[in-house]
Amino acid sequence: MTELTLTKTRIQAGTYEAVLNTEGAEPPKIGAFLNATPVGSLQVTADPGQADCWNVKLSIPADILTDGIQTFLICNTTTGATLDSFTIITGEPLDDDLRGEIDLLRAELNMLKKAFRRHCVETA
Repeated sequence: MTELTLTKTRIQAGTYEAVLNTEGAEPPKIGAFLNATPVGSLQVTADPGQADCWNVKLSIPADILTDGIQTFLICNTTTGATLDSFTIITGEPLDDDLRGEIDLLRAELNMLKKAFRRHCVETA
């Protein structure tokens, strides 16, 4: 199995940026999800300065941002593994940061349920 490492570099001007390190010539298929729904399209481009290194960019669609907490997951769409996550909080200031952690757990649980159901269908 190829070892993948996705390292967020920044979020600026509504764009998530990261660096993906792989052991192969081609990057895996990755996607961004909000509440188990695909969000936008990730741009994955080779880093000319380093082998097995890819620049990843996601334009965060403004129309999906609402009051509250939105937790985005960046996942390997082949295996369902979560590579990274980030949370955007909008609206009223929150009393406790635990809400962000709970929302992240909920998002990951939804991804696991989806992968488990797919696994059950494929192996039946």
